[in-house]
Amino acid sequence: MSYLREVIAKTEEKNPAQPEFIQAVEEVMLSLEPTVERHIEYVASGIYERIVEPDRQIIFRVPWVDDSGKVQVNRGFRVQFNNAIGPYKGGIRFHPSVNLGIIKFLGFEQVFKNSLTTLPMGGGKGGSDFDPKGKSNNEVMRFCQAFMRELYRHIGPETDVPAGDIGVGGREIGYLYGYYKLIRNEHTGVLTGKGLDYGGILIRPEATGYGAVYFAAEMLATRNESLAGKTAAVSGSGNVAQYLTEKVIQMGGKNISLSDSSGTIIDPEGINLEKLNYLMDLKNNRRGRIKEYAEKYPTSQYFGGKSVWEVIKEQSIKVDIAFPSATQNEITEDQALALVNNGCLCVSEGANMPSTPKGIEVFIDNNVLFGPGKAANAGGVSVSGLEMNQNSMKLLWGKEEVDNRLQMIMKNIHAECQCAAEAYGFERCNYICGSNIAGFLRVARAMLAYGII
Repeated sequence: MSYLREVIAKTEEKNPAQPEFIQAVEEVMLSLEPTVERHIEYVASGIYERIVEPDRQIIFRVPWVDDSGKVQVNRGFRVQFNNAIGPYKGGIRFHPSVNLGIIKFLGFEQVFKNSLTTLPMGGGKGGSDFDPKGKSNNEVMRFCQAFMRELYRHIGPETDVPAGDIGVGGREIGYLYGYYKLIRNEHTGVLTGKGLDYGGILIRPEATGYGAVYFAAEMLATRNESLAGKTAAVSGSGNVAQYLTEKVIQMGGKNISLSDSSGTIIDPEGINLEKLNYLMDLKNNRRGRIKEYAEKYPTSQYFGGKSVWEVIKEQSIKVDIAFPSATQNEITEDQALALVNNGCLCVSEGANMPSTPKGIEVFIDNNVLFGPGKAANAGGVSVSGLEMNQNSMKLLWGKEEVDNRLQMIMKNIHAECQCAAEAYGFERCNYICGSNIAGFLRVARAMLAYGII
């Protein structure tokens, strides 16, 4: 058994019943094999063993009162994974599926994603098994305040700076930050994704989606291709999917799909700006279901209880570019094969680890350009890092300047992935190994400098 397989085995033994976390660790560790031979100092200092162990794991009770006066109890989490290169940084997720293993997988991925941006941010993640769907604004507010009553002890602008994630948008960030400000009696950059009126940054909601498209464009350019005239499939219908669709339109492509937990819509004519504006109002303001899109636009078809990738497989729909942007492990081996058979030439992950290991194998074996989430969806945390800079300097950059900075960061991430892959014996287009190695090396060098802590 190789050294890194021993690290994986020990991690699995220590973290039973946490499949998502083990999956993430295995994917990263196996791609780091060439670094073991070249950097024996990392082995001697236990860098590999230390980097898979969080600095701390915080679990807490969140009691709150619903509109009927009944006391509800949820569980809250914050995993502060690694702060070697900066304060812990990572989103807060509110979803019934949230558990310690999922938060650890997300925090572990965040370490390398944040490193790739070259901004001074460590990796962390948090959340709760609270489900904001179907809750009133007052219920969401009361829950957020109860959540922050514990979380505030563990965060700070130079310690840990959370942001939003699934189930945590502008409304939730406002409630969370308002209560933090009340408790601490200070106005500081402790959360990102804030509203523009109280310390936010322009295009933060757009950043993850825009970044995934910018990364796809960089990958396509290596084969003298562009998004213009291409058909895209996007899963999800939150911020990432919405603004990803917007940027695809702006760059001359056509998105034909969106989804939520209830089902999928396929619109062969493409989701234009008028339809996208309707979708944004439906999801962001009325908090409706994706089925209503199909009722509004008869050119589309609704598939209840099915994911985008299931529908593409069953209906043999031609797709040039896939943007999985909903949740982890949403593209299986069979669905990946269906995408390949239907002409897919590029996958840019808008979500965290949305493709299963077997699905990724299919893409790689068939020479599909594959942008893993830690690289392709790093646009969101990149702009969050810029928001932290803004807050420190007490200023506000214009939209064009932020977008230009985002584009440059995504270009640099793409180049870093290529260079790292090539330097350690892989093909330049192996973005999985390239992103893992490039992200790891910066963190490892900092950990080595600190000694054994």
